Amino acid sequence: MASSSDIIHFLLLSLSLFSVSCLSASQSPNTKPHPFILPIKKDPSTNLFYTSLGIGTPRKNFNLAIDLSGENLWYNCDTNYNSSSYIPIACGSKQCPDVACIGCNGPFKPGCTNNTCPGTAFNSLAKFIFSAGLGEDILFISQNKVSGLLSSCIDVDGFPSFTGDESPLNGLPKNTNGIIGLSRSNFSLPIQLALKNKVPPKFSLCLPSSNKQGFTNLLVGSVSGDPFKELSKFVQTTPLIVNPVSTGSVSVKGVPSDEYFIDVKAIKIDGNDLNLKPSLLSIDKKGNGGTKISTLIPFTELQSSVYKTFIRDFLKKASDRKLKRVASVAPFEACFDSTSIENSVPRIDLELQGGVHWTIHERNLMVNVKKNVACLAFVDGGTEPKMSFVKASIVIGGHQLEDNLLVFDLASSKLSFSSSLLAHNTSCS
Repeated sequence: MASSSDIIHFLLLSLSLFSVSCLSASQSPNTKPHPFILPIKKDPSTNLFYTSLGIGTPRKNFNLAIDLSGENLWYNCDTNYNSSSYIPIACGSKQCPDVACIGCNGPFKPGCTNNTCPGTAFNSLAKFIFSAGLGEDILFISQNKVSGLLSSCIDVDGFPSFTGDESPLNGLPKNTNGIIGLSRSNFSLPIQLALKNKVPPKFSLCLPSSNKQGFTNLLVGSVSGDPFKELSKFVQTTPLIVNPVSTGSVSVKGVPSDEYFIDVKAIKIDGNDLNLKPSLLSIDKKGNGGTKISTLIPFTELQSSVYKTFIRDFLKKASDRKLKRVASVAPFEACFDSTSIENSVPRIDLELQGGVHWTIHERNLMVNVKKNVACLAFVDGGTEPKMSFVKASIVIGGHQLEDNLLVFDLASSKLSFSSSLLAHNTSCS
């Protein structure tokens, strides 16, 4: 028997398909397509990334953590947020088929309304799944004012129990107040913007490697005279594959994952394949395995069976290159005297579907943890899934994505990537 969480998730999926079709139908045929640009900054404390946009009337600016796996845009309707343009989505309305409504005891405000469609405020770094009200409000994205987009609003301050590691904001940068989801979900910002404004269902991002690097951009849609054309000779393309099993906050039978997976055929260290069973890198019938891309995981995680082989071979290659190993610094195992490295770190390549290679260069491989100590920025992800029902073999984390141009084309289900721009004397900024 399906759990209540399963039922709510299934109803929300149906709701998202219905609601976004309404958004698409409401789009004026004379609207000129244009891209939407959001800034990206890195938080030095968590090594996570966030962007900024304005919401509501009067406008309030929110910093929101960027989550490639996020299903929607949700934010904290704190005590200082009482937007007059906020419209809760009522149960029984055109945007909400019959679902289990949510209510509130008041005082009524955004995040505390009755007869409201349920939404989620899911954060994979938190302990729990939180419910929130589904609503519409005005969004300010760069110089664009956008209305009619669906998001979820939760009053974190209104619930005294939301403290410490039990808060929906747990683990996120302290200056953020929610999450902007970029997944394949019909509630995600790129898909809603694409449908409403008739821009291509694609987005690109390039994560900065330093909080001092200056703003880089998240670009939704595309524009003539694409600024990335000059980098086209460095860009390769590989299919985005679909995990047929849902990998999000709840598992619903027959519903595929909204997360972004790529098909890694082999892992190479200095050109030599790791001796791994092919089954470890592929997705099985239960949805376990495969390689997904995440921005809420700061460093790449390898399932234990993959990690043990990987770290053994890497240490052997590092020894051959005369790197001086030092004591481990949690959560990293392979640490070295940084003065012994001198650009001689073993090279790692991910061989992908189509015969292309994602080369992970030294700046994306190593992380400085203290004076004269640099560690291999890969960690043992264990064998059990976290806040999900399935376990990926490889989760490529934010550090490995820094200064890499990534273009997610949802129409053709392809990922274009540059590997490190630093290798070409440029960067995300």
